Amino acid sequence: MKLTIKQILTSNENWWRFYEKHQATLRTAILICVVKLLSCKNNIRGYQEYCCSNPTCYHIKRVPFTCKCKACSSCGKKATEIWIHKQHQILPRTSWQHITFTMPSELWDFFWCNRKLLNKIAKLATDCLKAIAAKKKIILGIFIAIHTFGRSLKRNVHIHVSVTNGGLSEDLSRWRNLFFKKSVLMPIWRYKVIALFRKTHRKKPLIIPNAIQKQLNPLFTFNHFLNKLYKKHWIVDCAKPSTDHKHNVTYLGGYVKRPPIAESKLRHYDGNEVTFNYLDHTTNTRKKMILTTEEFIGRFVQHIPDGNFRMIRYYGFLANRVRSKLLPLVYQLLGQKMQADHSDPTYAQLMQKTFGFDPLTCILCGNPLLLNLVQFGKSSVHQLLLYHRELALLKKIPT
Repeated sequence: MKLTIKQILTSNENWWRFYEKHQATLRTAILICVVKLLSCKNNIRGYQEYCCSNPTCYHIKRVPFTCKCKACSSCGKKATEIWIHKQHQILPRTSWQHITFTMPSELWDFFWCNRKLLNKIAKLATDCLKAIAAKKKIILGIFIAIHTFGRSLKRNVHIHVSVTNGGLSEDLSRWRNLFFKKSVLMPIWRYKVIALFRKTHRKKPLIIPNAIQKQLNPLFTFNHFLNKLYKKHWIVDCAKPSTDHKHNVTYLGGYVKRPPIAESKLRHYDGNEVTFNYLDHTTNTRKKMILTTEEFIGRFVQHIPDGNFRMIRYYGFLANRVRSKLLPLVYQLLGQKMQADHSDPTYAQLMQKTFGFDPLTCILCGNPLLLNLVQFGKSSVHQLLLYHRELALLKKIPT
């Protein structure tokens, strides 16, 4: 049987015990997200009821509403499929390049102590690309995904970028090609990040993580610390350009909507420890990680973003404020036509694609199922928080 995040949270009262121990330090976004996850596919949220179209068949199927939260693997899978479907229709079919901007591990904890930095760091990666493009007088198409985690669920702040290998000329009259090299991007990225830390700290001193604070003294100040990092070689990974539109969209789709760990990586839970596999990029080998349940939950929930924080962002001719004007020009110059159908795939279509069966077919007689009833439940955050304890402890909830 497949092991899920929800099972780990509810087994042995794991989440409730974690919550009672750490509630003073838990961000509101974490509490809301976990409560939503615990209510996912629970009748408390309401459901749709289907009946068989065959009048002689009495089969009834109830489909509970899902949570659509960022920590839910099931809902993350659906959100990813919908996002990929939309991008196939929106993004131009041209050469794209995937670039990953990383930073030294010494800086990772700063983003937990100073969460506003996470919002500022995202734009810096695109500024590096736009600075190069500006010299060539080119308007790029860019979208990014912000990540705070590594494969082992440790803190690891980095930016995934997908950028067109070219763009509109500034006079909007032609398409010009442009490729990116890590040897050019790395020093620009390093300078911009260090400059952000210096400027932010001058305006209002940053909260410095304890491990870094212990290193500082009158002879080794925060600026000395940043100088030391500036002398390091930072990793900026530039993948080879690809013209495979499906691959381009699907590749980044794996980064944009999913929770910190895919449930397919979970291997074992014995009531006390959680075992999962991950790929170690330094050795390019698959490794096994064993954490206590409390450690696993702590690592998992720390990566839940704050409410309304946008993990995916668009820039250049894909920016929302100019997309309606510039994107048609891009299609025209590339000799392509924009697709008109932007409708999201349905629940039945996604199930058919993922699992190979139609969920709206009667399992008894094979006839189509028809929507018979929509029962709305407790779906607002306020309502769900009232039943936090019951959801966490799998207690009966009054209807």
